[in-house]
Amino acid sequence: MSVLHNIPPVFDRESRILILGSFPSVISREEEFFYAHPRNRFWRVLSAVFDESTPQTIAEKKSFLLLHQIALWDVVRTCDIRASSDASIRQAEPNPIGIILNAAHIERIFVNGKTAEKYYIKLLYPTIGIYPVCLPSTSPANARMSETDLIKKWKEALC
Repeated sequence: MSVLHNIPPVFDRESRILILGSFPSVISREEEFFYAHPRNRFWRVLSAVFDESTPQTIAEKKSFLLLHQIALWDVVRTCDIRASSDASIRQAEPNPIGIILNAAHIERIFVNGKTAEKYYIKLLYPTIGIYPVCLPSTSPANARMSETDLIKKWKEALC
């Protein structure tokens, strides 16, 4: 069944970094905000990178991103997907990332994990021409990487 991405991007004209995930999980789609699953380490990792407390509410998360000049969205706009399984993504169509690139002065593009990288290269790179930096996934499915290791890798890339 085809599922449509229902979370608008977070960015403003001051955004310099763009972080793209693959496609939101079921919980994120229900909460209508990024990385809502409590086991996803995205917000804890990003907070540690910037040495701040982890934002809890959607408003706090948006403020955190904008304060650090980070734009956030996902590569895939619509796809066939089973539950939250990135491995099951089929018939993927891209989000119109140009909305962000035309409004902000994005200097670097990062993707959160190999699936986001795969779909970025397939769907967006041919028209955008900017190669992304692939960061290790914050998903709980990436169990081989500890949160401490994630923080180290993300900090090396972002700072």
